[in-house]
Amino acid sequence: MLELYGKPTSINVRKVLWLCAGLDLAVQHHAAPDAELLRGLNPNAQVPVLREGDFVLWESNSICRYLAAHAGRHDLLPVAPQARARVEQWMDWQATDLNRSWSYAFMALARQSPAHTEAASIEASCQSWSHTMGILEQQLARTGAYVAGQDFTLADIPIGLSVNRWFCTPFGNVAKPALPAIAAYYDRLAAREGYRLYGRNGTA
Repeated sequence: MLELYGKPTSINVRKVLWLCAGLDLAVQHHAAPDAELLRGLNPNAQVPVLREGDFVLWESNSICRYLAAHAGRHDLLPVAPQARARVEQWMDWQATDLNRSWSYAFMALARQSPAHTEAASIEASCQSWSHTMGILEQQLARTGAYVAGQDFTLADIPIGLSVNRWFCTPFGNVAKPALPAIAAYYDRLAAREGYRLYGRNGTA
């Protein structure tokens, strides 16, 4: 039995839930894990955590890679080294460059965090976020379909959730650029039931 720990509003938990839905995997979801239990499973005390018997795995992208590989879904995570590297490249980019770019702006504008109120920092983060989304816009304009090419892959799960966060976050007085290739991609993903449930559900 697969067990997943983490609140369903977490962007990283939603990655795993979307993938499980796409793989038709039965998973026991512990939406509000005990803090001590969670710390025992993951020394970082963060979600998501996957448990399968005695096997415990944390880090959302690693969990997604494991589940896709275990299911033999080479369409999602290719075996050929170059094709796999292209998928993993975009997954890692989302977890590093893209996540860093939105950090301050998202906390200020979506979460309305009292610790993130400096106007100059908000504007700088919005500009940085717009820049990284511009990189994604160029890639999607090139492929005309999905992040790593013509076919849906594992890379589209973290990227798709990031796109949802982009559209759900108001920029206030900062102009948000029009990104038509990303908008078309957003609609393309919405044809997938797993994305409608866990990606495009209005939760940033």
